[in-house]
Amino acid sequence: MPELLLELFSEEIPARMQAKAADDLRRMVTDKLVAEGLVYEGAKAFATPRRLALTVHGIPTRQPDLKTERRGPKVGAPDAAVQGFLKATGLKSLDEAKIQRDPKGDFYIGLIEKPGRDAIDVLAEILPVIIRTFPWPKSMRWGARSGKPGSLSWVRPLHAITATFGPETEEPDVVKFEVDGIETGQTTYGHRFMAPAAINVRRFEDYEAKLKAAKVILDPQARKDIIFEDAKELTFAQGLELVEDQVLLDEVSGLVEWPVVMMGSFEAEYLAIPEEVIRATIRNNQKCFVVRDSKTGKLTNKFVLTANIEATDGGKVIVSGNERVIRPRLSDAKFFYETDLKTRLEDRLPKFEQIVFHEKLGTQAARIKRIERLAAEIAPLVGADVAKATRAAHLVKADLLTEVVGEFPEVQGLMGKYYALAQGEDASVAAACEEHYKPQGPTDRVPTDPVSVAVALADKLDTLVGFWAIDEKPTGSKDPYALRRAALGVIRLIVENGLRLSLMKVAASALAGLSVKPADATRLPSDLLAFFADRLKVQLREQGARHDLVDAVFALGGQDDLLMIVRRVEALGKFLDSDDGKNLLAGTKRASNILSIEEKKDKRTFEGAPDAALYSLAEEKALAKAIGEVKAEASAAVAKEDFAAAMSAMAKLRPPVDAFFDKVRVNDDDAKVRENRLKLLGEIRSATRAVADFSKIQD
Repeated sequence: MPELLLELFSEEIPARMQAKAADDLRRMVTDKLVAEGLVYEGAKAFATPRRLALTVHGIPTRQPDLKTERRGPKVGAPDAAVQGFLKATGLKSLDEAKIQRDPKGDFYIGLIEKPGRDAIDVLAEILPVIIRTFPWPKSMRWGARSGKPGSLSWVRPLHAITATFGPETEEPDVVKFEVDGIETGQTTYGHRFMAPAAINVRRFEDYEAKLKAAKVILDPQARKDIIFEDAKELTFAQGLELVEDQVLLDEVSGLVEWPVVMMGSFEAEYLAIPEEVIRATIRNNQKCFVVRDSKTGKLTNKFVLTANIEATDGGKVIVSGNERVIRPRLSDAKFFYETDLKTRLEDRLPKFEQIVFHEKLGTQAARIKRIERLAAEIAPLVGADVAKATRAAHLVKADLLTEVVGEFPEVQGLMGKYYALAQGEDASVAAACEEHYKPQGPTDRVPTDPVSVAVALADKLDTLVGFWAIDEKPTGSKDPYALRRAALGVIRLIVENGLRLSLMKVAASALAGLSVKPADATRLPSDLLAFFADRLKVQLREQGARHDLVDAVFALGGQDDLLMIVRRVEALGKFLDSDDGKNLLAGTKRASNILSIEEKKDKRTFEGAPDAALYSLAEEKALAKAIGEVKAEASAAVAKEDFAAAMSAMAKLRPPVDAFFDKVRVNDDDAKVRENRLKLLGEIRSATRAVADFSKIQD
């Protein structure tokens, strides 16, 4: 089957845009092919700093012919309608049309045949449209070409377009089209410095091989593998260990077409700076990897760089150039760090009086006071020392005003810990300065020190309650204040630390500390609890649990102890995986459905205790007895928070429920017996609600 080769050759594409651009190119081309009836077998896209490339194989050489029917006017319709129908369908006369019978009359039907086109002609039509409408995050226009102003908007000046199509066994044809004066061909170019000459290519296999010979590794993953393996080998040879950094590796692989790994060094005196600052300096400014001693685990004064050229001098000039740039950067970082140490954290706090956190929520200083108050209230609930939690909350934001954090925002919190330790703060207070931001994602570490936990909860809950109070809730995909992440952080802090907290009470306390009050302050804690329920469903679903079980537990009302909710959901999930659980769920749903139908029919509810005197069948009496025993046993187990025991009690309902539905006719002819039996069904529903609302559970 034929294959398409497409390459868009340009000036350097920013590394951060390459992966998405390659994926966009693949998606746009293949979507258009399918829309045109050209179903392909496979496609793969690639990106280097100077090119986007795509290969699509298994494309038919020609579109299929299309036959469609078009309904026309009624038989006997006015001539104008008939002529319009003939023109639209391409029929010469009504003799070529069919007549279709319909309840509303007889109608003309025209058969329209549209012959398929050659695939290469379709490609020549769709590819320039894709190029002109390509969704770059940022693009530019450049100077005139062939005496005409450039009209193409592209990420960087586009120089050449390679487009070939044809069977593997034959010489492919050029897909001929033109974009902004650039005509397609079979010519591309190798490495800018080591092999800049033009290269004539035919199809993808030939294209990839010739590029490699011209010092260009087309596949981004192959470039990453080369950089990573060479860096590990280079450091290992010197008894060192590479500090792995996947994000940096992704970026560096997008900066080079022919990666060459080298090692440089800097003065050992800079190792007095915190390791994270050294890493941020070298990473951010020179895109280099840092190296640690494999024995001590501490950073060394070495770094690994990736060049885009095989230098004739072995890379001495390149290494020297990088060292020359890194040295003053580290000198600045050392100066910032030493300057920061001269000012105590609390002495920086007055500046927060002039810094607005949010126009409706006041200054950062006001927010710090709220966090202090809330942390002091939460501390006893999580086993933290109140004085330490208050002190930590007082200091945790101070490092935002330091020189180092101003230069490297990614080390905020961490620098607070270093500065707190340097000024003699308690270890738990210092740890809270770093950890109160955590966890910041599903894979981030959860703090375990009680002081850190208290301050982290206070920080996140103040944010959530504050933005709820001013009605700045997340909507759809928009969450500018990262409130979903904050809620997930609260959930993980509580669940993974095994904490018993009433979210409603803590939220109400946080609300009391706000200067702004919502229109309906009484509803805010419950609205926020519903948001936590949604986030908890997401969290549990990612862990493999069923989200409907969360609904079933929350539906009982008054459930704001997240740890108990999770434990109840876990027990419920295990129960429903058993045969007893599945069958009891089926019986409970059957009872609920019958009740819903009959209550709707009678326009009343069947609540209250059944009359035992009206039981005429053994199955009724057995079910009533079982319900009474199970209710007492399950309620006692729930009170002890032994949810597994509560589920075991529920399992005892299965045999009498099954027997009842096998032998008992609910809608008896005697109205009193019917009502009594419906009330008995209501008792089944009531009994199961000791552990969950089974009506919320999906089959």
